[in-house]
Amino acid sequence: MFDVNVCFVSTTQDSLTSERHQRILERAITHGIARTRHLASEFGVHEMTVRRDMDALEEQGLLERVHGGARIVREASEEVAYNLRSARQITEKDRIARAALKIIRDGETIAIDSSTTGLALVRILGAKKVHAIVTGLDAANLLAVSGVAFTLMGGTYHSPARSFVGSVFSAGLKRFNPDRVFFSSKGFTTQHGFTDAHLPEVEAKEQLIASAAQKIALLDHSKFGTRAPHTILELNSVDAIITDSAPSSELCSNLEKAGVQLVIAKENA
Repeated sequence: MFDVNVCFVSTTQDSLTSERHQRILERAITHGIARTRHLASEFGVHEMTVRRDMDALEEQGLLERVHGGARIVREASEEVAYNLRSARQITEKDRIARAALKIIRDGETIAIDSSTTGLALVRILGAKKVHAIVTGLDAANLLAVSGVAFTLMGGTYHSPARSFVGSVFSAGLKRFNPDRVFFSSKGFTTQHGFTDAHLPEVEAKEQLIASAAQKIALLDHSKFGTRAPHTILELNSVDAIITDSAPSSELCSNLEKAGVQLVIAKENA
């Protein structure tokens, strides 16, 4: 079906500081409060260094200081969370996107969800002559200047994913029958299938996936073996998974039994 064959270390001071800032924000989002003492131990730096990092993030309007640490500013939390997701596994997502692009044929209608991995595919879609159906605001903004014909499925704006969901979305989607859909999820296990965190987004993804003739998951290696609260669809409901490195032998065996093709995106492909 497919003709695709199967550490980055930061050394500059600016890069180290940026990495600490990202991890501080992740800790604040995940745990509510980022503790200065814990972070200093984790980073192997003095507490004063962490305090300076927090001060810098506070000046940007992202954190507010509390006793013993800092917490995320409520108004900025969704934007910060989205930007952090976008910054994760960038190299891996690009490799997956290039592998996905190779199987797209000129003249096809393809659907792409609002995931950050899907966005990596959108960025290079100008290399093909296709019609794209997208559900994300960022994807639409990129395609608007790319020359790619596209339809943005409208509906109720869902800010955590910068996407559109709801009854208007569902009604509009019924008019389309894409050749392929490319989607991602926050987690994937054999038992729970493809899972995500926000129920409105799960329902929109499920409907988008169901509309297409061929269903292809784009998952970087960090998604394997993890799960989110809501199942989008089961393992045997997809045709293929494109990833950057092979999952466990047990999962590979389960994919084979379910008839799901596993494509490993090669480096520099």
